[in-house]
Amino acid sequence: QVGLMESGGGSVQARGSLRLSCSFSNLSLRRDVCMAWFRRGPDEPGERVANISPTGAITYADHVKGRFTISKDTASKTLYLQMNNVEAVDSDKYYCAAATKYIDYCPVRPYNYDVWGQGTQVTVSS
Repeated sequence: QVGLMESGGGSVQARGSLRLSCSFSNLSLRRDVCMAWFRRGPDEPGERVANISPTGAITYADHVKGRFTISKDTASKTLYLQMNNVEAVDSDKYYCAAATKYIDYCPVRPYNYDVWGQGTQVTVSS
């Protein structure tokens, strides 16, 4: 189902900031579900960057801890990824995803996420 739409990608210089947004207003959900940001990585899409569970538990990939912040605004149905102090290695295509069958925790593997956005490109120049 088409339900997620990312925005906010673009070009930024190293040590700069960028905020990605993901609208999930088109999703018909009766309850909160796990939502996450992935990046393409060597496999498409492969690497989980951050996720937020229905209970609000948050997990980050080690290489973004302390730099990236995931948040969710339920009222506006928007998921965010605040990217601070970005590095060249952060350059990639970022995807928003929802695991609608998971109501208690967030799965790790991308194949457990059943709704995806089209992705937004982030390019960091040094």
